[in-house]
Amino acid sequence: MPTKDPEQFDGVLLAMAQQHEGVSELLDTIFSFLARKTDFYTGAGESAAENMVMSKFKKHQSQAVEALAKKKRESEEADRKRKEKIAKAKEEEQNLGKQKQESKIVELTDEQAAQLQKELDAEKQKQEQGDPQPDPAETNKSGDSKPEDDEEEDEKEKGKIKPNSGNGCDLPNYRWIQTLSEIELRVPLQVNFTVRSKDVVVNIQKHHLTVGLKGKPPIIDGQLEHEVKVEESTWVLEDGKALLITIEKINKMEWWSKLVTTDPEISTKKINPEPSKLSDLDGETRGLVEKMMYDQRQRELGMPTSDDQKKQGLIQKFMAQHPEMDFSKCKFG
Repeated sequence: MPTKDPEQFDGVLLAMAQQHEGVSELLDTIFSFLARKTDFYTGAGESAAENMVMSKFKKHQSQAVEALAKKKRESEEADRKRKEKIAKAKEEEQNLGKQKQESKIVELTDEQAAQLQKELDAEKQKQEQGDPQPDPAETNKSGDSKPEDDEEEDEKEKGKIKPNSGNGCDLPNYRWIQTLSEIELRVPLQVNFTVRSKDVVVNIQKHHLTVGLKGKPPIIDGQLEHEVKVEESTWVLEDGKALLITIEKINKMEWWSKLVTTDPEISTKKINPEPSKLSDLDGETRGLVEKMMYDQRQRELGMPTSDDQKKQGLIQKFMAQHPEMDFSKCKFG
């Protein structure tokens, strides 16, 4: 018999948990069901049910403890690697500082300078070979837009709302914020009593969202702007006073301009996303960003950038290839 997927009933159990106030209340419902609808307590002897419960409890307790210990080990390992990386970067900075202090500064004659410049130009030309030259027409489109293009863009932005601090929108009855992967919606329940899970209506569908209190007109009832992943979307009650709903986007490469189609539209051009982690970037982009960060740090420390270091390498190579030249009175910086 094939082993059951431990996550097979997560959706059902999560739906049950959302209808209860804490684990104690959820367990009370489960054991009440076993007592009323099964012979769990009486079918296999006086203490069989208790022994079964304790057996399952200890089994999953050990799994939970082991998972927590594994997570702690992984966290400690990640912290160790981070510290090693910081120490290595500091050591590299110190080495570069020593190189700068020990570097010779030379002054070339006009003839020697011309020959060196020729070498540098040849190396630069070799690197640039094969790079297509930008099309002036395309440059005009992307970089120096015509005034009428700007006017057209401004026309499209008219009437749109500036996003709130969470790149979403603050509306009279609710507030939503977003990342590229999910929407977080907070709906205050403006009542004078503490609301329980059974008092609310939250219906998250692929294209539609309904939120409100039972017996009252819905606070939100409309078509979502884009598709959502229903099984990954959840909701909880905050102190019996508000609903916090997390909606998982299907397309994680776009910003929403509204929650439901009847909402006012925000300007997605004015969204300020959080900086991406370097680990989230592809190899080429990550390399470029790391080079920019390194060069910026070198400038702040008054040290040579990666391009400066490369040029110094070319100069050293030039000197090695031309031992007949007298560099005793020269100084390279």
